[in-house]
Amino acid sequence: MPKLVDHKQRKQVIAEATWRVILEQGMEGATVRNIARAAGLSPGALRHDFSSQEELLLYAMNLVKERAAGRILDISALDLPPKEKVLRILLEVVPTREETRAEMEVWMAFTAYFRHKPKGFDARHDGLYDLMQRLIASMDQHGLLQAGADRELETERLYALIDGIALHALLDPVRLDPKKIRRILTAHLDSFSNAAAEA
Repeated sequence: MPKLVDHKQRKQVIAEATWRVILEQGMEGATVRNIARAAGLSPGALRHDFSSQEELLLYAMNLVKERAAGRILDISALDLPPKEKVLRILLEVVPTREETRAEMEVWMAFTAYFRHKPKGFDARHDGLYDLMQRLIASMDQHGLLQAGADRELETERLYALIDGIALHALLDPVRLDPKKIRRILTAHLDSFSNAAAEA
């Protein structure tokens, strides 16, 4: 009797193997042969789930985003003060622990790779800008933005800060450790928050 294969589960195993290969060898090492070896499969087995290397890489890239989005949804469901909830969500999208550090490193490698593909590159594919918009809107709805604050400008400032923290925390994790990242994000949120609304 042929062995039943859970293709969804196997695709996730392959995607996770792809992340490991990229973390160890960079995008140039992300060949079908290397990924298959890391997943404990034959190259032919990979082709049963993915018709091309690019399809596999796109799946692996989107799985990074899905996992981060799932954690953000979990935080959004918590009963927390609005500003603390925003801070917790922001800390989930920057490298503050091994899991988020690996995700960010892999995501940046994917971004650089797909930027030069013929299909073009959508800078908002990661959903970060949209997330920043939602967080600023949430703060505004809870009366946490200073009167007259420019929501579009604050979205751009927060987006730039998150990107900068992500890059610098990857390049210099000793200088930009999780405690310092929390302090920076807290100070930034305080800089445009309505203190009276929090009292």
